[in-house]
Amino acid sequence: MTDPATQSPLYFAKRTITRSHDQSNEDHEAVDASQFESLVNSDAFAMHWFANGLHYGIRHQELAPMSEGTWVMVNGSRAYLEEAKRHFPELTVLYITAPIEVLRARLLSRGRENEQAIEARLSRSQDVALGPQDLCVSNGGSLADSVETLKNLLQQRTGIPFFKQ
Repeated sequence: MTDPATQSPLYFAKRTITRSHDQSNEDHEAVDASQFESLVNSDAFAMHWFANGLHYGIRHQELAPMSEGTWVMVNGSRAYLEEAKRHFPELTVLYITAPIEVLRARLLSRGRENEQAIEARLSRSQDVALGPQDLCVSNGGSLADSVETLKNLLQQRTGIPFFKQ
């Protein structure tokens, strides 16, 4: 049995992606396009979308911690956001943004996309219409500053100290 005092109030959902592990530093379930289509057809996903040339999915069991009051963080897509809000009206968006020059440099340093694909991606990175329940973090500076901002926002929202040290 898990001790509630040590249980994290935050769970990061693992994504299923049509990208191999050697092309990413993200802990994800790697599948090919055929496997992904089979998973979609068998209703394995609570949500799924196509972005940046890849298919992404979140399996139903990845959202299960919500039934115990745990916040589930899903790394999603702006293009899928409106549909996600329709399926999950209680959804709180955590919009993480950065100045376009910072985003360009980060995307170039990852080496996954050519410059043309990066520019197309940046042109799609328009501002998201946030609601009063949503959160926004600017990640243009240091990672430590962004994490601290996120911790403070989540603690203000929930009253729960996140990321205990």
